[in-house]
Amino acid sequence: MAGASVSPMPVAPARLSRRAQWFVEVNGIRVPQQDIRCHRGAWIGHGVPAAEIDRAAAFQDRWGGLALPPAPFYEGGPRILDADCPEGSATQGWSFPAGDCRVSMAYGFMIGPDGEFGIDANRWTPLHASTEGWVESLALAAHAGRWAKTITRIKGKDVESLDLSGYEPVAEVQGLTDTWWRGKDSLVALYRGEAVGLDAPQCLEAHVYGGLDGRGLHGG
Repeated sequence: MAGASVSPMPVAPARLSRRAQWFVEVNGIRVPQQDIRCHRGAWIGHGVPAAEIDRAAAFQDRWGGLALPPAPFYEGGPRILDADCPEGSATQGWSFPAGDCRVSMAYGFMIGPDGEFGIDANRWTPLHASTEGWVESLALAAHAGRWAKTITRIKGKDVESLDLSGYEPVAEVQGLTDTWWRGKDSLVALYRGEAVGLDAPQCLEAHVYGGLDGRGLHGG
């Protein structure tokens, strides 16, 4: 069931950096979201704990209906952030979908037992510690892409030869399997999710944004 009519101009959720707030509000679109609370009784009847439904509903309140520009990896990420019925068990933990893929994929995007944003491939692979981290990574990629003088894509085993000595992790992306690194004049994004989740080391990829000044390195 569709939610009430909303403005297509999104208001960025709290707890994002200024760079990510600007990214969401300038580049995002908010569309009507489904009201997942109307499914509560049916989902509980199928054994989904009430607390997990509440967790999915909280995600929907915060992120539901938000469409963002495509990510530079994972075939662009979810088309629209949108929760659905939680799945799992007491032993393995509960997760719920984060939104449909833009294209046909070998995995889906999920929110994990502790709020992680990740992919459900051959195995559950958390990419960022939260949805905020995922959105921060999108914002940083868009920012770095505008300011970089060079963008180099490195794939497969060549990624392992990257020397990140002197680089520091970019904290706001809350990286787990995927991470961002900041150096003197460059930013490096490491995309390990498909390599880990699909047992496919050839899918490992790094994007190196070079020739950045202070504004380009940090932004917002």
